[in-house]
Amino acid sequence: MGLKEQLQADMVAAMKGGDKARTDAVRLIKAAIQRFELDHTDSKSPLYGKPITEDDYLGVVAKEIKQRRESIEQFRKGNREDLAEKEEAEIRIFEVYLPRQLTRDEITLLVSSIIEREGKEFKKVMPLAAKEFKGKADGKLVSEVVRELTS
Repeated sequence: MGLKEQLQADMVAAMKGGDKARTDAVRLIKAAIQRFELDHTDSKSPLYGKPITEDDYLGVVAKEIKQRRESIEQFRKGNREDLAEKEEAEIRIFEVYLPRQLTRDEITLLVSSIIEREGKEFKKVMPLAAKEFKGKADGKLVSEVVRELTS
């Protein structure tokens, strides 16, 4: 079952179960995916005509998580803990749809192998690491690890 089908099934189950938070969160993901698909049908968009893959859908979910993490930071600066907690709850629901995220130790090990192959130059290692970890780890964490290992 693909991500879109899983989201639909989960939304129906959440609605039947009366889980408003999960229903709302799944609706948000579905809306983000719909906007992404619309970009692929707009002839003025750089995405026009490109086939949509399951990885693209996972990227949409990852982007939504990233946006919420940034919002949490801002809400905490503004002393809006209630809004930060709401965003954190949405992240927990969103993360269910992503593959297991790699730990810092796993990232360090894999980045070390890239450095052995390519050398210790950040500008060479980072693009390869970003491609390798796309959808598997938080980009900010990958960047931190690459910086530590290349400096």
